[in-house]
Amino acid sequence: MKNLNVGVVGAGRIGKIHVENIEKIDGVTVKTVADPYAGELKEWFETTKAENLTENHEDILNDEDIDVLFICSPTDTHIPLINAAAEKGMHVFCEKPISFSHEETFETYKLINEKNIKVQIGFNRRFDRSFSKVKNLVEENRLGDVHIVKITSRDPEPPTLDYVERSGGIFFDMTIHDFDMARYLASSDVTEIYAQGGALVNPDIAKHNDIDTAIITLKYENGAHGVIDNSREAVYGYDQRIEVFGSKGNAMVSNETETKVKLFEKDSVSEDNPLHFFLERYMDAFYEEVSDFFTAIKEDKQVSPSFEDGMKAQQLAFAAKKSYETGKPVKIDKL
Repeated sequence: MKNLNVGVVGAGRIGKIHVENIEKIDGVTVKTVADPYAGELKEWFETTKAENLTENHEDILNDEDIDVLFICSPTDTHIPLINAAAEKGMHVFCEKPISFSHEETFETYKLINEKNIKVQIGFNRRFDRSFSKVKNLVEENRLGDVHIVKITSRDPEPPTLDYVERSGGIFFDMTIHDFDMARYLASSDVTEIYAQGGALVNPDIAKHNDIDTAIITLKYENGAHGVIDNSREAVYGYDQRIEVFGSKGNAMVSNETETKVKLFEKDSVSEDNPLHFFLERYMDAFYEEVSDFFTAIKEDKQVSPSFEDGMKAQQLAFAAKKSYETGKPVKIDKL
């Protein structure tokens, strides 16, 4: 297969990480990076192997040599960019969430199937080595029938209020990863969701019709139950833990730390805090998801997580928001 040329739209934190990871993969070249603030990115750009830097993403869409589009720009740009890429026959890697509109997302779903392009959604946690091992244990029936899935996901510090205002809310911005993990770990779709929460970290977040603390319970198609707990501020670090309990056993993943040393002294036992930032915690997973995407293109395999996986996580985000606002459980319809 010929060398794949890539265009990247958006060179913020995650866009830069993707560019740097793409450059490690054989047979793939970053041809163009597009960002409206390209003028401020020249110093970083010169450290990359990318060929072009532009302010206009149309330069990528109009380049017939580009095979793959990476979308790392704000959520409200995702659907127009996916649609444009589909019309050009480009494969797409898109950061989460797909959009803030289920109707627009469903229309795009029909388009990408019609154009027969591959679209992978950036749920990088599927590629964490510990989380994926638990998934394998479930698939191998080592845990038996899944009864309970527990996910703890807490950020080390709250976002700014400016960020909160444009984020789409905690369920779309933060919990969206956990909604995907909940389905992934249980190997089952969710049939009902109930969300409670409040603005306990920063009461001003409530002024933006959002919350920073949440407990979400799930019912699964396979009969299992799940619970997700979120907080925008864990003062001790980036808290990422999972547990899957089944009829034959239990699998747990604790936090990643700088070292695995536990110090036992007369009056205390101590160990390192969890890694502080998501880029540290999931750096390997970011590489693996990109590598897997290009393998799927080169070998013409199904991508995972797929556009449909993204739709289902987004559907759960909408339902969680409705549940929180109404104070009632919400049934999840089949797509």
